[in-house]
Amino acid sequence: MTKASPERYNSVAIILHWTIALLVIGQLAGGLIMTKLPKDLLELKFQMIQLHKSFGITILLLTFIRLGWRLAHKAPPFPAVMSKWEKLAARSVHVLFYVLLIVTPLLGWAVVSSSPLAKTVQTYLFGVVYWPHMPFFDGVADRKALSHEIAEFHEKAAFIMIGLIVLHVAAALKHHFFNHDRVLSNMLPFVRSRA
Repeated sequence: MTKASPERYNSVAIILHWTIALLVIGQLAGGLIMTKLPKDLLELKFQMIQLHKSFGITILLLTFIRLGWRLAHKAPPFPAVMSKWEKLAARSVHVLFYVLLIVTPLLGWAVVSSSPLAKTVQTYLFGVVYWPHMPFFDGVADRKALSHEIAEFHEKAAFIMIGLIVLHVAAALKHHFFNHDRVLSNMLPFVRSRA
């Protein structure tokens, strides 16, 4: 006997969704600002990089928690009127989000770990919790080139994330304002799901 699907997401799923969403948007904005800072603001850039690393690892850990929670708790069903291709698209976007929410921080961690500065600059999450570097890069001859190459992948993943967020928000608004179904309200805190 299988447990029936809930009518809306539970509080834990909603909190994790919106916390990760806000952190990701902040990371994307911070990353764009950070890369455009002039060289005379080196200290500010260093501080922003430290925060970027801290929030990136936070997103990674929260994503694993969210994925575990999602596997243990059923999601609300799609509206019956959704076509097969729309359901497939929605599932694909959700899977791609999980992949990017894991891969993008891992790439960022790899950038830091492969950097020539990795031996002298340690990572402390929010200046408090020590976070080790990945151990795979000790024998690399040209760490600067490798770190730069990984950073390119990290940046590409970030831009894919931006596109996915735009698509996700557009789909949610379409469901709410044009389809008049409960897809968006199922994930909104403090809002009753539409009948």
